[in-house]
Amino acid sequence: MLMQATLPFEQAPYLDIANPEYSVRSPEVRAAREASWYARTPYGLAILRHAEMGQLLVHQSLRQGSHSWPEHNGVNEGLFADWWCNTILVTEGTDHTRLRRFLNPAFSPKTVRSMIPFFERLTNDLLADFIDKGECDFMTDFADPYAGRVLCYLLGISEDTAEEILSLSSDMGLALGVTYKQSLPVIEDATHKMYDLVEGVLEKRKKNPGDDILSMLINAGEGDDKMTHDELMNTGVMLVFAGVDTTRNQLGLGMSLFLDHPDQWEILAENPKMDMAAATECMRLRPTITWVTREAVEDFEFQDLEIAKGTTLHLFSESAGTDPTAFEEAPFDITERRGRNYGFGGGMHVCLGQIVAKNDMAVAYRLLSERITNVRANGKAEHLPDSANTGPTSLPIAFDVRA
Repeated sequence: MLMQATLPFEQAPYLDIANPEYSVRSPEVRAAREASWYARTPYGLAILRHAEMGQLLVHQSLRQGSHSWPEHNGVNEGLFADWWCNTILVTEGTDHTRLRRFLNPAFSPKTVRSMIPFFERLTNDLLADFIDKGECDFMTDFADPYAGRVLCYLLGISEDTAEEILSLSSDMGLALGVTYKQSLPVIEDATHKMYDLVEGVLEKRKKNPGDDILSMLINAGEGDDKMTHDELMNTGVMLVFAGVDTTRNQLGLGMSLFLDHPDQWEILAENPKMDMAAATECMRLRPTITWVTREAVEDFEFQDLEIAKGTTLHLFSESAGTDPTAFEEAPFDITERRGRNYGFGGGMHVCLGQIVAKNDMAVAYRLLSERITNVRANGKAEHLPDSANTGPTSLPIAFDVRA
């Protein structure tokens, strides 16, 4: 790719990413990336290249920008919008640092290592239910219940709750797609029910604490330096919602890649220690979070482009992860050592739960590849829109049992 000077704003490519039919992996996005490091969109700017995304993720003139997502979609009130605009995801400064300090112990490497045996048992239990059939819907039979039961384990609640959590988080997740406004009644109903669920769990944990994440948060801090009830509620809903929706979507997107590259499935089966590399490579090429959002807190100049205060920037993680200037023409290959991808964002708002997500995905891919082979499509898959948060909703596959 020939690097060019920054195009004047009016000459920059325009991408209609608010259109539900639009794909962040479309030829138009690839052509825009070739022509310019940024593009214009209905929401603001799209950042298309790896180097610029890495720089802007930590730029001091930008803040986390997802708080503007409801407004961008014409939604100015409602429980989801109120909750979303007060989550740790969008808080800044000392408030963000304080909340992150409470949460960090729950996601430490030591804590996550203790979860690996559970991830392994769960993978084998779910596989046992369909392995003799030689086929399944990967989302319905594996990714959905896997994500739901992992979340139940983290919160210390009955796995019988997994189906309800899956349903509610799926409906809430519609808010993170480009059809947010059209789905508003479903989203609001699910958010109210999720609040009720988390409120019930919190009350039980306050009376009978355990060794789960919510108990840790209730007991974190000393004296006046503890999480308030509103903070516990807000964080609890975020843990449930984010912990399920992104995990199942990412598992499905990863399996889609393996269906298209069966040689990589066999490489993983022969080299199980590549499980983390497999999870990382899946996120490079098919991240469920297709863009990370920032907002300008002041007027500033970046690579000769004047960016006004209040401008929203969507940093395209998928486009950055496939940028030839950073990765050349890099196909899906779990054996290659790659530079950093930004599927989990970066800077002070880098995904707090990424170590859990990487490990539960790595375990799932590793154990599945050890047990089944010749994995192939077995019908038409169905997907969420290929912008914002995306992933399969149905993924029929067939396979052979490995000898």
